[in-house]
Amino acid sequence: MKVRKFTLFLIIVLGLVVALQVVAQHSLADGNLSPTTSSIVAAEDSLPVSSTVTSGGQPENGYITNEGKLPPSALSIVPELPIPNDPYLDNQWALSQVQVFELWSATTGNPEILVAVLDTGIDGDHEDLKGKVVTVANFADSSTTNDIHGHGTHIAGIIAAECDNGIGITGVAPECRLMNVKVADDKGRCQPLAVAEAIVWAVDNGANVINISIEFREPSPQLEDAVNYAWGQGVIIIAAAGNDGSQSPTYPAYYENSIAVAASKQDDTLAPLSNYGNWVDVAAPGFNIYSTLPDDSYGYKTGTSFAAAYVSGLAALLFDVVTDSDGDGRLNGEVRAAIEAGCQEISINGVGTGRINAANSITEIR
Repeated sequence: MKVRKFTLFLIIVLGLVVALQVVAQHSLADGNLSPTTSSIVAAEDSLPVSSTVTSGGQPENGYITNEGKLPPSALSIVPELPIPNDPYLDNQWALSQVQVFELWSATTGNPEILVAVLDTGIDGDHEDLKGKVVTVANFADSSTTNDIHGHGTHIAGIIAAECDNGIGITGVAPECRLMNVKVADDKGRCQPLAVAEAIVWAVDNGANVINISIEFREPSPQLEDAVNYAWGQGVIIIAAAGNDGSQSPTYPAYYENSIAVAASKQDDTLAPLSNYGNWVDVAAPGFNIYSTLPDDSYGYKTGTSFAAAYVSGLAALLFDVVTDSDGDGRLNGEVRAAIEAGCQEISINGVGTGRINAANSITEIR
């Protein structure tokens, strides 16, 4: 009798373990789904750093220190440029660190420069993103192009949130426009074929920059072909290196014709769980990054996704100022060269030429 009871108990326990494993496989947000068939957006790592506030509230986050906030004198480097009145500007420590305001002396972007955000969608009605999204496409297993997940809206704000409107934050390239290309479903899952098709669509519909904050752990011929097609058409792809804390390649970041981006912290050390390695091209701020979230909210997130968005914003600005120096009829080579050559060397191995620096990039062009 005791043996039968123990056997029954053991069966129940094993059943519960299997059930929990199945649930975890379909709910984790760190890319642990089968890498050959689907992926999770290369979003936050597992640290609890995300928080949201409405536009009328005061930002709160126990992880941000005064050391990470924007110094009051940060904008004095461009004396002819008025200080934006966006109320949460002092939470955007990365803008000062990468010296975006220096590049603003040459351009704050151009409405003709389009950045395609291949992600979970964008809340185009957000108070700080109104009028920014000029075209929409849906390649995801979702009935809406709106951002239910929240990841894509955060990316969009980093790149192109409205500047000096008395609301929220400012984007790196506030005058550029966005393409909302939804490739991930409302839980953040996506397929490499969908991303490949979306890349081709974005290129054919006028994108200059494509931000892909998504990681796949196995290569895809279709995805690589799409990346190469984009490069050949003069488009630059910025891809998150992923949040596995390893040197293992992720895709499409690994491909030669994309820029692979690792995430760094305020002190120029590697952000928690950021991937790195000799296949990574640059680093960018990706720790405690404050940006837009759906329903007129704002909040902090950490991960290589948000580092990639900073590089995409920088690329959008550079497209407005570079010239075709090699005579190939395209500008993406010049933009990439300015980004990589302008990087500031930091004491981290496996982040390519270093952490992006907009002031250095504009110097490389001049």
